[in-house]
Amino acid sequence: MAKKSATPERPPARRRRSDGERSRAAILDEAARLSTVEGISGLSLSRLADAVGMSKSGLFAHFGSKEELQLATVERANAIFDEQVLDPAAQASTGLERLRALLDAYLNYVEAGTFPGGCFFATVLVEVSMQPGAVRDRLLAFLQDWLGRLEAAVRDAQREGEIDKKEDPGQLAFELESALLLANTQFTVAQSSEPIERARRSIDRRLKEAAG
Repeated sequence: MAKKSATPERPPARRRRSDGERSRAAILDEAARLSTVEGISGLSLSRLADAVGMSKSGLFAHFGSKEELQLATVERANAIFDEQVLDPAAQASTGLERLRALLDAYLNYVEAGTFPGGCFFATVLVEVSMQPGAVRDRLLAFLQDWLGRLEAAVRDAQREGEIDKKEDPGQLAFELESALLLANTQFTVAQSSEPIERARRSIDRRLKEAAG
């Protein structure tokens, strides 16, 4: 008697999962954009459903609560930040190159208009700063990680002799971040490249000074 062949896997099931992931990503992209304009606190399933043309019940298939939606939005914004800011700096061979790459990529991320309200994290963190909870904690973790990356790059550059060891890494990272945040704010308001270019000049001047 002929042996029955094994039942093949069903590609349609995999396609459904893939379609669902794409749909979720599209929803979260819109949620992140809305958050930088209307605030993440005002982000609700009903508001988002209107924006993406879905039913509220359809969104419940992806998110069970407002907080779950907010946290998922933060994670999506973080993935975009990683792709546009962190990844371009990953191949830098020295601390100073990595530091410059991070700063330059951040300014590119802002100038590209990735989000209509400017840097997602700069905008949303201010909004939730006085609202304790999981969303605020996650945003603070992002900020600590980002500043930590800048400071680590400064320390590496000091070990490699490219930044004066007398420089306080934390202070230098703070000053560089200040230039980024002001450029983000002014660019978002004016929609002009001038703040971005001013930030680049300020950063270049400060790093040359830090080289000793």
